[in-house]
This record gives sequence, C-alpha cells and structure tokens, in this order.
Amino acid sequence: MKVVDGQRSAYRPPSTSPAALSRGPVLVTAAFAGLGGALIPAAAVPALWRIWQLYAMVFGAVAAVEVLAVVAVVGWPTRKTAHFGALTAFAALTLWVLSRPLGLLVRLDPWQPADTVVGFTDYVAAGLQVVALGGFLVVARHRAHPRPSALRRVSAWIVLFPVLLLVIATGVAGTVAAGDGIRGTGASTLLDGGTVEYCHPDGVPLAMDLRRPPGNGPAPVVLSLHGGGLLLGNRKPSGPGALLAGTRPDDLTSHGFAVASIDYRLAPAARWPAPLDDARCAVRFLEANAAALAIDPARIAVWGTGAGGTLASLLALTPGTHVRAAAALSAPADFTDLRGTDPATRASVLVALGRAPETLRSASPLTHPAAGAPPFLVAGGRKSAEFADHLRQAGVPVTTSSDVSAFFATALR
Repeated sequence: MKVVDGQRSAYRPPSTSPAALSRGPVLVTAAFAGLGGALIPAAAVPALWRIWQLYAMVFGAVAAVEVLAVVAVVGWPTRKTAHFGALTAFAALTLWVLSRPLGLLVRLDPWQPADTVVGFTDYVAAGLQVVALGGFLVVARHRAHPRPSALRRVSAWIVLFPVLLLVIATGVAGTVAAGDGIRGTGASTLLDGGTVEYCHPDGVPLAMDLRRPPGNGPAPVVLSLHGGGLLLGNRKPSGPGALLAGTRPDDLTSHGFAVASIDYRLAPAARWPAPLDDARCAVRFLEANAAALAIDPARIAVWGTGAGGTLASLLALTPGTHVRAAAALSAPADFTDLRGTDPATRASVLVALGRAPETLRSASPLTHPAAGAPPFLVAGGRKSAEFADHLRQAGVPVTTSSDVSAFFATALR
C-alpha cells in the first residue's frame, strides 16, 4: 500500500490481457463481409475438387482460416484479432488477384466453378474482401474501450445498417450462386442420354442435359441455349440458375424432338467469344456422338431466348455449322448502336462484351452475312424486325410466330 495525499490506494499491476474493442457497426459489417467473402469460394470447393484437388485444397484452406478469423474477432474483439481478420481478408484478396486479374495460376481458372450461375460471382467475393479488409483495419486503429455517447452509437448504426444489409444479402446471394454446382454435374463418360460433358475448354468441364422423346429411332435434336445476358443463368430446369436464365422452351420432347440443354461460360469470367465457341462445340459434340445419343445429325436445330437467342442466331449464321433451323425469342440483334437503351442494358453489354467495336460487331447477328442461312424464327428483341428483314433480303425463310414446336416441325421434317 502507498499513501497519496493522505489516502491509501492499492497497487494494481498493469494488465497483460489485450484490451477489448466494441462490437460496433464497423466490426459487425466487416465480419459479415469477411464471412461472405470466405463462404463464396468455399461453396465452390466441391465442384473445384472434381477438376483439380490442389486448387480446391488451397481455396478451402484460405476460406477456413478466414472463417476462424471472423469467429475470433467477433468473439474476442481486440486489436490482435482485428489485425488477424484483416490479414486473412488480404490473403484471400491476394489469391483472387493472382488467379483472376493477373491469371498467374496455371492449368485452369480456379474461379470458374463459382461463376457457372453468375459470371461475376468471384468479383462479388473480392468486393466483400475489400470491405472486410477496410473494416477490420478501421476497427484495429480505434483505441480500446471506446465509450461514445448513446447518440453517437445509434447514429453509427443508422448510417451503416443499410451497408450491413447489402453486405449480408450480397454474401448470401454469392454463396447460393457459387454453390449451385455443389452436387456436381452428374456428368458421365457414358453417352446414356442423361448429363454428359460435351466440352472441356481451358480445363473447365461443360455439361449438357439430353432429354429424348419416346421411341427408339434417331430423333431430331434442338440445342437449347439459356438467356441471362451472357452474365447469368445455367442449363438446369430449377434452382437459382433457372430463375436467372429467363423462359424455357415448351416440352419439345412431347413433339418428337430431343432437347440438349447446355451450360456455357459466362462473362466477365470468360470473355467473348467464349459462349459462342461453347455453342459450336456442343453442335460438334452432337454430330460426333449422334449414334450413341440416338439423334439425327442431319436434323440439328438451335433455340434460345434473350442472349441465348442471340447465340442461336450467330450459331446458325456461322459458315460450316450444320444447323438446320434457328429460333430466337426476345433476342437482341445488334450491339453496335445502343442509343435509346436503358442504363442497365448498356451496363450489362459493357460487362459482357466490353467497348471494342469489333467485339460488339462480332456479337451482333444483324452485322453478319445471312446468305445460305437456315430457316429462322425471330420473335421479339431489340432490332429483331431489322434482323428479320436482313434475313429475308438474303433469301432466308423467316417466321415471326412464337410457336417454336410448330416451326421446328416444319423446318426439320
């Protein structure tokens, strides 16, 4: 005991335990951002494992460490745990930069399995990591045991609560999108009419679902290309990809057609003309394996809505591609002139195709020669009337009815 000004006080040795920080809105927002940024690649690990186990283990380990860091910083909010959270977010962000913008990871793109429903899912994960990194660094710089007034605390929560909700919604949506392939494609090396792997570009397997009509004879086949602006959707009839892919064709199998629905690589994870290359690969696959699939290689048609219809049109206009008929519903026909379009449409075109005039032209069916093209069904879509006139001037039969099954029944008879 010692006496100070006539009063005795107890000697208290300095505490060796780290001082706790407040679980304020910045820390909570950073924690949810880090959690979402970790769960997105973690949800894609099962699909990545089927492609290459090494990348799956690396991505899974980084995600697991970051989840542990988030738990630590929320459970024991100190400067040390906040720095740990910032370090794990920085490591995950560095992994994304090395693999996506720089493309330094060899053999294949490890983010592709996460981008099969939304082509920019990996960018969402990177954005969440940026929020987590910044938030944890801000928290770590604050002094221990901050005691702001009640008004200040309430004001901070009011200001950051919309950001927190956006972070949570983004993390959930990204995780659901990345985890759509967690059950796998079910791809088989046996051409049994179920799900098959039709192409393997850049080390990434692409799946095709084949449904046959009743009967044993070779059937005409319709290649179905989903919509989604080249950014969204997949081949599946249900799930998040189906919600983003737009309308699907009627049950063409009941009209005697086999239907081959495919996944193709999405932008911006895959740049143009990757989706068109994948569609061409699907046609070659159907031709090469027609006998095993019990389809008629001389009667291959293509169908799509939205961006899928644009791909269908380009596929039918490609010289040397053996497509007997093409149906494009609500499909844009020209990207070279976007005057009069809404900002969302212009933004989606910019993300999917970029600004290069030659790319916009190559992705526009209206700019391609139509001589020798097969019969077309053109129903709706920006500049679809001009595209139909363009086809007619080249002597191509065109119908504007939306009855796809009747059109194919006539074109493939």
